[in-house]
Amino acid sequence: MVPERETTTRERATSGATASSRARARLDQPRTPRRRLLPEWDPESFGRLSERVARFLGTGRFIVWMTVVIIVWVVWNVSAPSGLRFDEYPFIFLTLMLSLQASYAAPLILLAQNRQDDRDRVNLEQDRKQNERSIADTEYLTREIAALRIGLGEVATRDWIRSELQDLVKDLEERQNGHHPDRGVFPADRSAGRDVHDR
Repeated sequence: MVPERETTTRERATSGATASSRARARLDQPRTPRRRLLPEWDPESFGRLSERVARFLGTGRFIVWMTVVIIVWVVWNVSAPSGLRFDEYPFIFLTLMLSLQASYAAPLILLAQNRQDDRDRVNLEQDRKQNERSIADTEYLTREIAALRIGLGEVATRDWIRSELQDLVKDLEERQNGHHPDRGVFPADRSAGRDVHDR
């Protein structure tokens, strides 16, 4: 049993030695950047460049310039002296250049479309939130207008106030003339008031 204990303490000592010799990562300091073999680029600037290229590829100017270059290429390689021709009749180099241009144009156009889809998604989300806010505001205003209508139904109208004032003036005139002394001055003092159904 003694040899087993010695081996375990040796293992612990060796493992502790490796742990202490290894540099510990500090959490209060940023890591030093690692060297990378591949170049780094900003995806946002690359996306903007791809959108510019895709916009240019979708214009009539690009088609005109590409047509002019192809015509000059073909005319030069057909009519120039044989020592100056760089692409003979099957125009293999021209085909290679056009396929290379197409192989770069397709991913750039797809990248530009993906960025446009992301922008459209964000715009649709903002429009949806704006519509929800507009609907909530409209419902709030509808409730407020309904409350105002209910409140206006309980407010005395101008015609009702005019008729009440005319009745008061008539009652005052009758009191001054000595008629009907038992009637009250205010409409609420009367036994059968006219204002019950006036509103």
